[in-house]
Order: sequence, then C-alpha cells, then structure tokens
Amino acid sequence: MASRGKTETSKLKQNLEEQLDRLMQQLQDLEECREELDTDEYEETKKETLEQLSEFNDSLKKIMSGNMTLVDELSGMQLAIQAAISQSFRTPEVIRLFAKKQPGQLRTRLAEMDRDLMVGKLERDLYTQQKVEILTALRKLGEKVLSSASLRKSPRTSVSALLFLFPSSFLSPHVSSAQ
Repeated sequence: MASRGKTETSKLKQNLEEQLDRLMQQLQDLEECREELDTDEYEETKKETLEQLSEFNDSLKKIMSGNMTLVDELSGMQLAIQAAISQSFRTPEVIRLFAKKQPGQLRTRLAEMDRDLMVGKLERDLYTQQKVEILTALRKLGEKVLSSASLRKSPRTSVSALLFLFPSSFLSPHVSSAQ
C-alpha cells in the first residue's frame, strides 16, 4: 500500500509540473508574440494566463494543506507562481528555471546574456532587467551571487540597480563571478 501512495504522489507532482510548464510556456509565447498582437489582445491573454496561474496557486495551497509529503516540492512551484503573479520576474524563462530549482541553467543564461550584450544582440536595458531577475532568482534559491567588488568592476551591469537589490548583507565576498 505504501508504494501506491508514492506512485500517486509522483504522478500528481508530474502533472503539476506539466501544468506549471504549460502556463510558463504560455507566458513566454505571449511575450515573444507581443509585437504581433494588438494591445487589447495581449493584455487580455496575459490577464487570462495570470488568472490561470492564480487558480493553479490556489489548488497548490489546498493540496499542500492536505498532503504534507508534497510540501517541499510544491513550495518551489508556489513561489514561482507568486513571482509570476506579482510580476517580480517578468521573464517566463527565469520563472520556469526558478520553479524547477535550476541555478546552473540560470547561470548559463546569465553567461549567454553577457555574450549577447557584448556582440550587440541584446539591448542594455533588457540585459539589466533580466540580469537582476536572474540574480534575484539565484539569491532566492540560496545561491551565492556576485561580490560587491566584482559588481563595481563590471562595465556591463547597472551597479546601482544591482546593489540596490542586493545589499552587501546578501553579497558573497568569496565569489568573483556569476558563472
């Protein structure tokens, strides 16, 4: 009997992850197609997707209150949903990697962004916004982020924006790079 409960828990977790992936993909697709949609259509679709995320979050709360074996796995998903709803993360890819607790892929994305900025494929404002999102996600995952000294040396980063979000109490003096 015990294995049956584990199987059901595993299947439920898989279904929840698939639902979260679907909603995050929907947000990402919406952002990628933003230029092709008129403003009303974009806003309505985004509102509907955020409502679905809110409903999904409510379902997670109900599940978590009734099944303590899922609390740890579902807490990460719930944080990601809350971040999407509150729009503290604007990039669906960052939300998805945060939800799946994948700091390595977040750091890889950060390195790709550094490269894209240097070759002119990414605008500085978008780079700064996404870098702040990724560093915030890494910090929330308990990862060490850039030291304040390396932030000051970085010509590609809005240091004041990063230091505002990452006061020295959150910065590690031992890590010299985000990669």
